[in-house]
Amino acid sequence: MIQNVTRIACFGGIYNNYLALEAAIDDVAARGVDAIYCLGDMGAFGPFPNRVFPLLRDHNVICMQGNYDNSIGNELADCQCGYTDARDNHFARISYDYTLANTSAENRRWLKELPGELRIELAGRRVLMSHGSPRSMNEFLWESTTSTHFLDALAREYQADLILATHTGIKWQRELTGGRRFINVGVLGRPENDGKTNVWYTLLESANGGDLSVEFIPVEFDYRRLMREMQSEGIPAEFQQTLETGYWSTCLEVLPAKERRRGRF
Repeated sequence: MIQNVTRIACFGGIYNNYLALEAAIDDVAARGVDAIYCLGDMGAFGPFPNRVFPLLRDHNVICMQGNYDNSIGNELADCQCGYTDARDNHFARISYDYTLANTSAENRRWLKELPGELRIELAGRRVLMSHGSPRSMNEFLWESTTSTHFLDALAREYQADLILATHTGIKWQRELTGGRRFINVGVLGRPENDGKTNVWYTLLESANGGDLSVEFIPVEFDYRRLMREMQSEGIPAEFQQTLETGYWSTCLEVLPAKERRRGRF
C-alpha cells in the first residue's frame, strides 16, 4: 500500500482500551490529518475487546497486524508476546485467554486478514510500519539497548527512510544516517511506566519533502471507568493498578534496566 501523504497520526497497541482510542480519535479529528494508522495489538490488558473494532472501522483507521492480532485471528495457543520470564508469561496468559474468549468470530476473521506491515510515502519519504521490527512482529526494540548501527542496517535492508514500530509500550525516536529515522509511536493501551496516567500517540508531518516533524501527543481518558470495567470483568488488580498509578506492575521482567528504573516496581 503506497500513499503519498503529508500529515498522519499513528497509534500503537490499543490493548482493548476503547476509551483511550476514542479520545485519541477525537484529538486527531481536531488537529486534522490525511490518514490514521494503527500498528497493531488491538487486544490485551483491558476489557471488552469488541468495543475497539467499530471505532477503528467508523473512523477509517488503517490497521496492520501485531502479534496479538495474529494470535487472536488464528486462535493460537498464546499471544506470541516474546516474553521469557515466568511472571511476565503468567499475566500475558490471563490477558490473552480473556481477549480470545471475548473477541467475536467476525472480529477474529478481520484480525486474521490484516497485513503484517504497511508501507506508505510521506511527502516522498519511504515509510515502513512494523509492529515490533521489520524482522519480527514481536521483537522488542528498546531505546536503551538498541544501537544506532543496528537501526541504520535495518533501514537500509528494508529500504525505508522512516521505520515506525510499537510493541514495547514506550515511545522514543532516533535520527539515523542519511536523514533516516526510527520512531516508536508509543501505545494507547496503558501508561508508559512513568507515573502519569495518560497514554500516547504520534503525529508526523512532512510538507513538500521538507523537514520531518514528529510530535508525541498525550491522551487523557477516563481511566477510573476502565478500572471499574476491568474489575467487573475479573481482570487482575495488577492491571488496574497500572492505570491508577501510571507505573507498570506486570510485564516488568522484559524491561531493560534503564526503562525499569523509571518505574516504581
